[in-house]
Amino acid sequence: MAEVRVPPVVRESATAGDLLALLRSGRAATRSDLRAVTGLSRTAVVARVNALAESGLVLLGAELASTGGRPAGSLVVNHLAGIVLTAAIGRSRSQVAIYDLGGTELSASAVDHEIGAGPDDVMPGVAEHLRTLLTPDLPPVLGIGVSLPGVVDPERGVSVDTPVMAGWDGVPLAPYLDGIAAAPLFLANDADAMARSEFLGHASSVRDVLVVKASTGIGLGVIADGRIISGSRGGAGDLGHTKVPEAVGRPCRCGDVGCLETLAAGWALVARLREEGRTVEHIRDLVAQALVGDAEAKQLLRESGRQVGELLAVAINLLNPQAVVLGGDMAAAYDVYAAGVREAVYARASALATRELQFLPATYGDRAGLVGCATHALDQVLSPAAIDARLARSRT
Repeated sequence: MAEVRVPPVVRESATAGDLLALLRSGRAATRSDLRAVTGLSRTAVVARVNALAESGLVLLGAELASTGGRPAGSLVVNHLAGIVLTAAIGRSRSQVAIYDLGGTELSASAVDHEIGAGPDDVMPGVAEHLRTLLTPDLPPVLGIGVSLPGVVDPERGVSVDTPVMAGWDGVPLAPYLDGIAAAPLFLANDADAMARSEFLGHASSVRDVLVVKASTGIGLGVIADGRIISGSRGGAGDLGHTKVPEAVGRPCRCGDVGCLETLAAGWALVARLREEGRTVEHIRDLVAQALVGDAEAKQLLRESGRQVGELLAVAINLLNPQAVVLGGDMAAAYDVYAAGVREAVYARASALATRELQFLPATYGDRAGLVGCATHALDQVLSPAAIDARLARSRT
């Protein structure tokens, strides 16, 4: 996982965890680099690097030189010192995968389940698929990254407002996975997880990005000045349940009426085709038809993009992003969907906000949720504080 965000300045009291963050980010590759960036003495750097090496987190260049690898003075993060598990849980399908500490996917699987099934039905299947992926030769599990639609409480590891998945709110997810690994669970909203994946993609070169997740529902991840913005209660980016005049009186799956989702979300488009007698089970079916040239499917996707773009234009004027990333199932037909979004944004947003605005496809496509979960988990388990705590425990 190439892009790692570290503080711009590391104090002279830099810890071993701080040094690992510098090595992960690429800002340092040798002991000399670490001394130059941190101002630590040679003795202090050597002591901290040795502690990281003894824990297995860092490989010394001398160990690699004999294999024809890096120069003897280099330091390399040992990506095989641990793994993280990930689960991107959706309304009808959940994806699971295992990643090493460098963010490389080692194995993956998918779990289909009943639409809107509760945690007692979904989580055992997720756990079983993860258990199947865990082979005896793998290193220890350091963390588990999970994403859910709706608003989540990452501290308690629970959903707090997921109207599209009844029965999840307030239910702790960690106990379902306790039997797989004694590792902390890190929970994120699905749109935020998709946005996190862009730290390894488009957001590695631009710092202000809006990430649209257009799938069964409509969500928005906000990256401002290189940081995920979740809001005071985790509800930032709830684009789909914003009221729009065109939807007045339309019942939404959230229990309210008049939401954007009733016009533009995947579930609404599928319902419209079913009313016409078309055979579609999921928005992925509609997208597949659009990709082979079905005129009605293409029109529905473009119109959905236009309706999302009308509301997105307000966010663009307020936040002035450098780029808008389009992801989720509907964005698999990128040219069609993006055309609708662009049409509305350029018509409604200010000339200043759109002058240099880029529209881009999600870097990781339908894997974005998993990559985002892995990024979130790795940022937590390899944070300076977590590494320093781990080293302290090893000394006791």
